[in-house]
Amino acid sequence: MRVKICGITNIDDALLCTDLGADALGFIFYNRSKRNVSVINAEEIITQLPSFITKVGVFVEQSPEEILSVVNNLGLNSVQVYDVNASYNYDSFPIQVIKAIRIKTDFDFSTISHDNKFQYLLDTYSEKLKGGTGETFDWNIIPDNLRHKIILAGGISSYNIEYIYKNINPQAVDLSSSVEAGPGKKDKGKLKEFFNIVNKMRYGGVRSKE
Repeated sequence: MRVKICGITNIDDALLCTDLGADALGFIFYNRSKRNVSVINAEEIITQLPSFITKVGVFVEQSPEEILSVVNNLGLNSVQVYDVNASYNYDSFPIQVIKAIRIKTDFDFSTISHDNKFQYLLDTYSEKLKGGTGETFDWNIIPDNLRHKIILAGGISSYNIEYIYKNINPQAVDLSSSVEAGPGKKDKGKLKEFFNIVNKMRYGGVRSKE
């Protein structure tokens, strides 16, 4: 199970996350988000990251052309898109596209395609926020045949990551607010607690730096 820490806004947090065991970092390019980061600041961070870390750009209601401009400027490895317009064509994208779906209790999981066009991230629906709610949805409604294929988001923390690992077993988890001191600023203690648990499950030991 891979781990993405989202809402990265500064190099200290980025390097701490990678030291502790994050596989991917998320940079939010949505100006209404409290964790928004400018392309210039994101570039300063990304140029100092280890080369093996996956860099994910998060976009909301932006056109493929706008997204590709940021991808090309920063050398992103993947993009995560919210509220995808049905008319947008991502077939020509040079990198993986993650389609974020905000789940309601009546969501029709049969609408999730099984082809390779998208990866899917399942997040908690909110009328006010596009993501970063810090709230879970009912994971039990996720069909068994999809659980190992999806990226799970929404209210993930050190308190439930062991349950997720054992009972949902998603391809990856995506979290932000549960390991923050405040929007856009990570909390070292919360991050260490989370990754201590994750790394024990992954490796049978702890991989963390003081």
